[in-house]
Amino acid sequence: MRAIEITQPGPPDVLKLCERPMPEPKAGELLIKVHAAGINRPDVLQRTGNYPVPKGASDLPGLEVAGEVVGGDLADSGFKLGDMVCGLAQGGGYAEYCTVPAPQCLPIPKGLSAVEAASLPETFFTVWSNVFDRCHLRGQETLLVQGGTSGIGVTAIQMATALGHRVFATAGSDDKARACEVLGAERGINYKTEDFAQVVKEATGGKGVDVILDMVGGEYTDREIRCLADDGRLVFIALLGGNKANISLGQILLRRLTITGSTLRPRPIGFKAAIAQQLQKYVWPLIESGKIKPVVYQTFVLEDAAKAHELMESSTHIGKIVLKIV
Repeated sequence: MRAIEITQPGPPDVLKLCERPMPEPKAGELLIKVHAAGINRPDVLQRTGNYPVPKGASDLPGLEVAGEVVGGDLADSGFKLGDMVCGLAQGGGYAEYCTVPAPQCLPIPKGLSAVEAASLPETFFTVWSNVFDRCHLRGQETLLVQGGTSGIGVTAIQMATALGHRVFATAGSDDKARACEVLGAERGINYKTEDFAQVVKEATGGKGVDVILDMVGGEYTDREIRCLADDGRLVFIALLGGNKANISLGQILLRRLTITGSTLRPRPIGFKAAIAQQLQKYVWPLIESGKIKPVVYQTFVLEDAAKAHELMESSTHIGKIVLKIV
């Protein structure tokens, strides 16, 4: 099969088209003929040598795919040959065939193309796990999303809004801030010209937000603590702004704040299977009804994976970048 491999750690041009043996599914895995594969920040980190591949996973990049089930362990999987699915892979998505644990696969939502479906798993699993499972966003609580026009941000804004929550989001330009509002955010905040903490406090009558989804860290952290409501929760899923911060521990004590974080890739199959079940129950119907819509910014053919990574690193996109393989 054709695939994209990382020839050595480095810039996008280290991604090269190659020929690899078709992967052989293990017990509990499906073999998927890949029609499309999503591009994600962890792929970029893996390419630069900053995201170690878990033991036993493919060295090929690619954490989410959509395509046709053509083999594997179908017993008790809920799938049959020919089914169109999307799945959260351990790696290997930038290829014509990929193996994915069956519990980490979901049927492609009705009405979606394979390209649209390939944009779902990584961000939807991540947002559900962190915002709704880990931080327990519920009732009338509010959410602040840092990086609202990223793949994660677009997903978080739409998912929380569709489930009835007020959402605020930051972005790096006025145009991107308005794009967040089109997606459902009550207020898009240009972090380059506005103080997001001040805007959030004013918009919530001084209370602050209940949950913050952050992929920045660094110097953002103290301001995030200041704009959390009492009993608020801050969750880190990346540290693009640095892994060190000066914060007021007194605020955590006095206002019962929670600071947490997680990475998804190393978690066991059972953990991800539980997320898949929740997504199918609560979120897939929202996609099929049109209340949540995939946002695919641009597609590339497989051999142009390096160009896709260049776009990802430019941060000029809104939503997801996808490789078309079939």
